[in-house]
Amino acid sequence: MSPSPELPQQDEERRLRELGYRPVLARRMGGFGNFAISFSVISILSGCMTLYGFGLNTGGPAVMLWGWAGVGLFVLCVGLALAEVTSAYPTSGALYYMADRLGGRRWGWYTGWLNLLGLLGAIAGIDYGAALFTGAFANLQWGFVPTPNRTMLIFCAILLLHAVLNLFGVRVVSVLNSVSVWWHLAGVALIVGALAIVPDHHRSPSFVFTTFVNGTGWSNPVYVAAIGLLLAQYTFSGYDASAHLSEETSRASVSAAKGIVRAIWVSWLAGFVLLAGLTFAIQDYDATRTTATGVPPAQILLDGLGTGGAKALLLVVIVAQLFCGSAEVAAASRMVFAFSRDGALPGSRLWRTVSGRTQTPVAAVWLSVGVAGVLALPSLYSATAYNAVTAINVIGITPAYAIPVLLRLRAGDRFRRGPWHLGRWSRPVGWVAVVWVACVTVLFCLPQSSPVTVGTMNYAAVALAVVLLLASVWWYVARRSYGTPIAAYGSDRDQAELAEGII
Repeated sequence: MSPSPELPQQDEERRLRELGYRPVLARRMGGFGNFAISFSVISILSGCMTLYGFGLNTGGPAVMLWGWAGVGLFVLCVGLALAEVTSAYPTSGALYYMADRLGGRRWGWYTGWLNLLGLLGAIAGIDYGAALFTGAFANLQWGFVPTPNRTMLIFCAILLLHAVLNLFGVRVVSVLNSVSVWWHLAGVALIVGALAIVPDHHRSPSFVFTTFVNGTGWSNPVYVAAIGLLLAQYTFSGYDASAHLSEETSRASVSAAKGIVRAIWVSWLAGFVLLAGLTFAIQDYDATRTTATGVPPAQILLDGLGTGGAKALLLVVIVAQLFCGSAEVAAASRMVFAFSRDGALPGSRLWRTVSGRTQTPVAAVWLSVGVAGVLALPSLYSATAYNAVTAINVIGITPAYAIPVLLRLRAGDRFRRGPWHLGRWSRPVGWVAVVWVACVTVLFCLPQSSPVTVGTMNYAAVALAVVLLLASVWWYVARRSYGTPIAAYGSDRDQAELAEGII
């Protein structure tokens, strides 16, 4: 077999035109900024902290720590395989564009809808988690009672903040994400350092690494441990943000691929340290699980550091979560923009418009936060709805990661590698990634609590089914208008329509 042809290093604007698109977004993000947006979206201070209570109940310390280590390794394989395809197709459409090019229009269509579901679910999960932590802080500071209605109001305010921040242009987004990297790393060091030094009592290594806790109602420990992996898998999502911002990144064919991989392994190491630091510092396990703050990590900080220390570190976590939500809105809005640019969404002509002043897809930003707000509404009446929102993110976005990888494997030597690739490791790493994604997609559609009732049902499977149904119905309505560019530089009609989208 002859080696696959490779794409040479080249001007990114010319490469984008070769892929069929006229550049309309500002390419003002560097390699570090591209890494920073994926690292900010993964956000160990968001995912690990918001689902820590879920982990305490679903497998306990052993599943959280060993699950993090194992899931991180598999996710790194997914990231490596996806980065290789990203290097070949550095566009804002990212996953669906790759699938379209490698497998055809229908592959691109369904990949795009899955990716969109996952990204919008991620905004809902991240910002609702930030609202929970904000409520916990207000509870400590002012005796605020974080009822579901009040938490929803905080959530809506955070969504509004993130929409406004994303209207100022990609340079502001890039600066915020660069600050976010150091804020996250310093925050982890501060939290773990304080919990290691200040408390008089710490748990033993055997407790942290071997204790299994089952508070789900299910009797099978293997099943409980499996669904307990949601904490890690949910946190390790969103690294496709580097790909979605590739049209705004210099040297994107290399920088976006590197950004994906670096974001995963840095988060993998830092997240393990954070989870271990929190778990060693647990004073009363049952009291932590049932804390009045509604946020178990807040109770760990309160017990170990006192009220003043807990409030200070909660602010560190909340700011990190706000950075995370802002980055996720940026990624999701670029997906909405790109999908609309190719005629896939209802009202595509509106959602693909770009501000002539900031070169930002304004309407796509507002649509992203609006749909995310709707996804979180079940939290008003269901205590387990937040876990379902996080599962929506996982089962929407994770399959979308694997589809381009699977199609790249199927293409074999017909796939033209970009300047960043895995060489002879491409196929084994790719197959590990595809098998892992297939397993977790099934896993996180399963019920998380027993008995299964209206209040404890995992609505992620319902959301997935609804999106696939709507995508199938909409395919027959919009299939004539949907399509990625065919010509090397796009047709005259493509360019004319894109020009109309700049306001």
